[in-house]
Amino acid sequence: MVGDFMKRCKWANINNPLYIKYHDLEWGVPSYDDHYLFEMLVLESFQAGLSWECILNKRESFRESFDNFDYIKISNYSDKKIEELKNNSSIVRNSLKIKAAIKNAKVFINIQKEFGTFSNYIWKFTNNKIIYNVHKTSNKLSDTISNDLKKRGMSFVGTTIIYSYLQAIGIINDHEETCDLNIK
Repeated sequence: MVGDFMKRCKWANINNPLYIKYHDLEWGVPSYDDHYLFEMLVLESFQAGLSWECILNKRESFRESFDNFDYIKISNYSDKKIEELKNNSSIVRNSLKIKAAIKNAKVFINIQKEFGTFSNYIWKFTNNKIIYNVHKTSNKLSDTISNDLKKRGMSFVGTTIIYSYLQAIGIINDHEETCDLNIK
């Protein structure tokens, strides 16, 4: 953690060490690693309708259940594996989200083939620049990326989910003005 006395974004639950670690060391940090980019895409899609804290608390179980977010393995999940996931009480057992993770893995791989990496694809929308916003849930950028991902066949990638995703992977720096991590 960065520090016990630092000022953080109001949403970061200071009573949850996982949340503090996520806020201080991960959220808003630019990432170019396809493995991490896929992990966050899956987690953000599972967060739809739930709190991020709920997903964060189950993150290790998600990693274990989803083969450490190996998108190649996930793209080949069988009906048996889907049933196993639907019966796994340590993760969010939403059959639509589970099937979306599989479908999204396939699209993710196709995007990699087209652009060399998923990172190349996602960062091209801002010409590799970080966008600074505060207190939004969507914007034109998230609308554009959401629409493009949907056209390519992804699910659970609405503009609000994609905005959160862009925050998580550091394309959008949304640390609050009073947060010590708000660096422009």
